[in-house]
Amino acid sequence: MRFADTGPISSKLRLLVSLVATAACTGEPANETEADLIERARGIHERVITLDSHNDISPANFTAERNYTMDLGNQVNLPKMEAGGLDVSWMIVYVGQGPLTAEGYANAHAQAIAKFDAVHRLTEEIAPDRIELALTSADVRRIAASGKKVAMIGIENAYQLGLDLDNIRDFAERGGRYMSLAHNGHSQFSDSNTGERDGVWLHDGLSDLGRQAIAEMNRWGIMIDISHPSKKASMQMMELTRAPIIASHSSARALNDVSRNLDEEQLMALKENGGVVQTVAFRSYLNTDKNNANRDAAQATRTAIAEEMDFEVIGGRGGRGGGGALQAMSEQERDVYQANLARFQEASAARIAAEVDPLTPPVGVTDLADHIDYLVGLIGIEHVGISSDFDGGGGVSDWNDASETFNVTLELVRRGYTEEEVGMIWSGNLLRVLDEVQAAAAEIQAGR
Repeated sequence: MRFADTGPISSKLRLLVSLVATAACTGEPANETEADLIERARGIHERVITLDSHNDISPANFTAERNYTMDLGNQVNLPKMEAGGLDVSWMIVYVGQGPLTAEGYANAHAQAIAKFDAVHRLTEEIAPDRIELALTSADVRRIAASGKKVAMIGIENAYQLGLDLDNIRDFAERGGRYMSLAHNGHSQFSDSNTGERDGVWLHDGLSDLGRQAIAEMNRWGIMIDISHPSKKASMQMMELTRAPIIASHSSARALNDVSRNLDEEQLMALKENGGVVQTVAFRSYLNTDKNNANRDAAQATRTAIAEEMDFEVIGGRGGRGGGGALQAMSEQERDVYQANLARFQEASAARIAAEVDPLTPPVGVTDLADHIDYLVGLIGIEHVGISSDFDGGGGVSDWNDASETFNVTLELVRRGYTEEEVGMIWSGNLLRVLDEVQAAAAEIQAGR
């Protein structure tokens, strides 16, 4: 069992109390060895349904020639999911904020449809024997029990709806099961958290169209996602909705003060609403100062290695980008450059691991678990979940792609969470919200 934060008890004492309680409740010996703990965690990891609620996608990775049956070098694909025991990937239909014009809406809608089609192509044509699209919690459990992986669809930024609210029903019929009304930039529906940068707002929360969209999302069983909209907009959404809401990839603002995280007022409102916050493994959202220190130290090391090797990196840190400069080279020059780049990257990785990370550690799974612990203590375990934001900037040390998913379970078990609680955090809480949202939709459609 876990305990709510009821007083000035130290984190070490709370952990000790929790571990003793867990041993008493589960029959595990109090003197469990590290090897025993790892073995127990692996058993839990295999039995629970692990669900990551936010993975970005590119339609370019859903073709016959290049697709998720291959280890593409991205953070989420079928080989990595299978290696790490990640059961459910919410694949995100994301379109960045553009101009609030007819042309902008049309372009965004076309991009959205391409992403919906990509997920359906994967699950229906490319790899139906390995992954299936789920529309309900019952689907998730059935597919996971069959041994296949599960795809679900989330929608990031309602900008792609344009001004036509009928698109909400269409997106639901295409498999969308949650949607945020804004991303980075104010949409036609809602102000974004990014207004905190300059104090400029467009709607003072939700627009009239946004208020109508809340009702339509309730009607068609789409979970409302407050991860990117402004605080005022998110509070208005929780007042208006007839069903629980989610934050699909946010962490705790009390532990790291960035606008993408939820403050205590938002979290308590989310608890009252019956919703869930999917704690996000995004380095700068979990611990900005720690991330900046590690990043700067690592970059200083890369710079020193480049000077030692008399090597100029094209395209910035780590050699990413610089396509134009590479195209200007002859084939022989490119081959030489790529060989030198590989040696530079190998040397950099080795020295950063040996010299930088021990002294200036990167943000890791323990930092993610710190946010989970805080949220559990504040709003209760039934309101907390997990997301990565993989392939969208997310990932931390020891959970930097889907193949490392077990490390999250291991850390939760290490902190005293029981198997039931691990299952709630990984998937049970979000699936419970989905059930309640879909039940509310059925009642609305029936006129009740």
